[in-house]
Amino acid sequence: MVALRTLGSSDVAVSPLCLGGNVFGWTADERASFAVLDAYAEAGGNFVDTADSYMYHFPGNEAGQSERIIGKWLASRGNRDDVVVATKVGDNPRFKGLAPANVKAAAEESLRRLGIERIDLYYTHFDDESVPVGDVVAALDELVKEGKVRAIGTSNISPERLAASLEFADREGLAKYVALQPKYNLVSREYESERRGIVEQHGLACVPYFGLASGFLTGKYRPGQQVDNIRNLPGLAGGYADSEHGMKVLAALEEVAKARGAEMPTVALAWLAQQPTVVAPIASARTVEQVPALVAMHDVELSDEELRILDAASAQ
Repeated sequence: MVALRTLGSSDVAVSPLCLGGNVFGWTADERASFAVLDAYAEAGGNFVDTADSYMYHFPGNEAGQSERIIGKWLASRGNRDDVVVATKVGDNPRFKGLAPANVKAAAEESLRRLGIERIDLYYTHFDDESVPVGDVVAALDELVKEGKVRAIGTSNISPERLAASLEFADREGLAKYVALQPKYNLVSREYESERRGIVEQHGLACVPYFGLASGFLTGKYRPGQQVDNIRNLPGLAGGYADSEHGMKVLAALEEVAKARGAEMPTVALAWLAQQPTVVAPIASARTVEQVPALVAMHDVELSDEELRILDAASAQ
């Protein structure tokens, strides 16, 4: 039995690994996506992350396809009450930005695609600085009061706007963010500089995306090694292989994984899960074969020495 963790001040209880839905309909077709979701749920996972925009940025994809696949899976398995569904607003080409009317319209579309009556965790995907934080928080609060959203979170937001949003919610007695979804992994630790302190101060849960650095921390992306994967691109996993820092981290990760007899992604996610404020790292899988190495982090607690080795290699 996997021990669940609570998201901030909410009553939303989640497994320690969140399954990312960005690959659904992109590098995993519907059948493969269903198989991955089944394997994750069978291993005790209950937390699935998606967005209303996945993955229209890549040719051949359309916004909302991940939500539709997850919705069809929930309906076919009859397990809606057992799954915490997180999705996001602000990046869909039809619903860009965080103007209040846009947030509400986008939420209705996400509910329709997912085939559910309430979104468990609703994130602002990218901050929209043209909209005052008070307007964004008030729009999300209305969705909570209407019963269409259970809890709210935010992602890709500056420390200043994050702090201002939380302070506004406290001052006005409105729904408050319970989770922050930042980019955070062994090769990208910028989260620790300012936002982690705000998260600690306000009791939020950190739910990091790119927990495996777009797959780089699996160890399959290395200099001069050809990988037939869309993620082997500059700016995604392939980009880390060209950096001295990335390769230093990979060497330390491989050292710890080999000594422990574990797979590299398992150790990378375990490191992330043991960082202050982190409740559930996000990782995605294209195939069923990739799932065991991810969910194995449920049972791994790294020693002080293993943490020291990884911290020393990843510090910037």
